[in-house]
Amino acid sequence: MPTDPTYGVIGVGALAAAIVTGLCEGVEDAPQVLLSPRGRAHAEALAARFPTVRVAADNQAVVDGAGTVLVAVLPQQAEAVLGDLTFGTHHLVVSLVAGVPLADLARWATPAGEVVRANPLPSAAAREGMTTVHPPVPAVTDLFARVGRVLPVAEETAYDALSAASATVAAHYAYLDAIAGWLATQGVDGPEARGYVAAVFSGVADTLRTGDGGPPDLAGLTAEVATPGGLNEQLTADLRAAGVYDAVDRALSAVLARTVAPN
Repeated sequence: MPTDPTYGVIGVGALAAAIVTGLCEGVEDAPQVLLSPRGRAHAEALAARFPTVRVAADNQAVVDGAGTVLVAVLPQQAEAVLGDLTFGTHHLVVSLVAGVPLADLARWATPAGEVVRANPLPSAAAREGMTTVHPPVPAVTDLFARVGRVLPVAEETAYDALSAASATVAAHYAYLDAIAGWLATQGVDGPEARGYVAAVFSGVADTLRTGDGGPPDLAGLTAEVATPGGLNEQLTADLRAAGVYDAVDRALSAVLARTVAPN
């Protein structure tokens, strides 16, 4: 597998910038990172910020100068971008592209020695969150362990489902915004409403951290907070009766269907 320890990145958007930041900020052993000019504003800002980061002349220069190449382009761009590059058998290609199967990626990146899918989150910048990796190749799990936790996934169907679940972040923010919006209709000043909602949910965030006892029991946490006859129980029951949680199930299934649709 890759003998060159340099990481290359093709497609330097917000997610790639978060990964590079997590790898390089405040660490003594920051890796060498070679960025494509695709996403020049992010790339140049990262190169100016971190001494081990450089911007290459073009995408092929990234491939030529790195052993591990992270590809972070839009799904509809992946085939053209990968097909235009010349890989060697020593290359490890890591696709951050949503919804593109491993078989397609491997075909487009031939003759790369190994192709892996990964789904990091923007929280990688703070070395938080979790990255799913399929298949769980050690060089890739080690890479993402530097920017947070890693969930190795053996089956691609499970990987696709986990990727679909990561699409719930915006919906979560929208839920919090709906609560803040309701508070505003009740006479609470907008900034105060948003600050209160943010404080409530950031205050309980630690209950979701995985500790020595393993992942949290989400159903157990729900039951613990929803005291019988209490207000939390009432709101949860009302949302369930309104079909909110069933709608979440349907929406996730629709996202999954989109991500696994033929390209």
